[in-house]
Amino acid sequence: CKILRCNSEYVAATLHLRGPGRGAAFCTALRSYSLCTRRTARTCRGDLAFHSAVHGIEDLMIQNNCSKEGPTAPPRPRPPAPNPQGFESLDICDYERSFLYKHGHPPGFQHCAAFGDPHIRTFHDDFHTCRVEGSWPLLDNDYLFVQATSSPVAKGSNATVTSKLTIIFKNMKECIDQKVYQAELDNVPAAFQDGSVNGGTRPGGSSLVIWERSPGRHVEIRANYIGTTIAVRQAGRQLSFSIRAAEEVARAFTEEQDLQLCVGGCPHSQRMSRSPRGRGRVPAETARALCREMLPVEDVYFQSCVFDVVTSGDTNFTMAAHGALEDARLFLPDAEKLHIFQ
Repeated sequence: CKILRCNSEYVAATLHLRGPGRGAAFCTALRSYSLCTRRTARTCRGDLAFHSAVHGIEDLMIQNNCSKEGPTAPPRPRPPAPNPQGFESLDICDYERSFLYKHGHPPGFQHCAAFGDPHIRTFHDDFHTCRVEGSWPLLDNDYLFVQATSSPVAKGSNATVTSKLTIIFKNMKECIDQKVYQAELDNVPAAFQDGSVNGGTRPGGSSLVIWERSPGRHVEIRANYIGTTIAVRQAGRQLSFSIRAAEEVARAFTEEQDLQLCVGGCPHSQRMSRSPRGRGRVPAETARALCREMLPVEDVYFQSCVFDVVTSGDTNFTMAAHGALEDARLFLPDAEKLHIFQ
């Protein structure tokens, strides 16, 4: 389906048309757009962008009193394709670029993170500390499945930490083969389970890549075909997960996929207070002093750091909270939402 090509030719043909005198040229561009969509109708029948374009053209022709009969502009010459598979295949596997073609503005993004005890920052900027033990889905939608496996932070403790992360990038026709990434404590690989570092041999395989930021400690996975970036880190005896996902991707799930910690946070029965209770493994004031060195703003990241150090006795948890804050600084679309105070 080459509807993105039709969209881009229409945008290019009308960019310079402004003001009341644009009528005839604008109608010519609309008729050309309509002709282009008709040529792609057979291959695009099941494509939402195609149907959106068809209805949009009809509305614009009515609004601008354009006749369906009349001259059409000759098709614009295409630039030479930068790869042998062709320009269109790269368009389809570049989410931000194709979204701009379809909608005329860049996509919106959302951020979620899981780190430490685990603490969950949801796509909606809710913040929970969970006692979840075993395997729980962070994400479960049409494009991604992310599962975190938790185990007790210390013997006899109610607190848990993420000890294993499984991320499945689901098969997407022109762009990638299904890829599975798995990280465990002391094993944060810079490759998918099949040993590859990209999305495979399909035309858009390079739209999914793994970058090693710190050997064995920090990897970044860029999934440009769905406008998504994921960071996986190990700090001390815990793994952390952060994601910047396009809003459309984050919302692509059904009612049956209702348990997603990134969407709804922890179930009520699994939520814990971040106020350390009883005798911890490190005095609270000592933990506060350690956390303040890495996190000078006493927000929920600071509170989580104190909780984790007191509960576990592991000072490396200061790095877990600091890493999560740095990921949020990079991934959050709105910098004013970086700090959450409760």
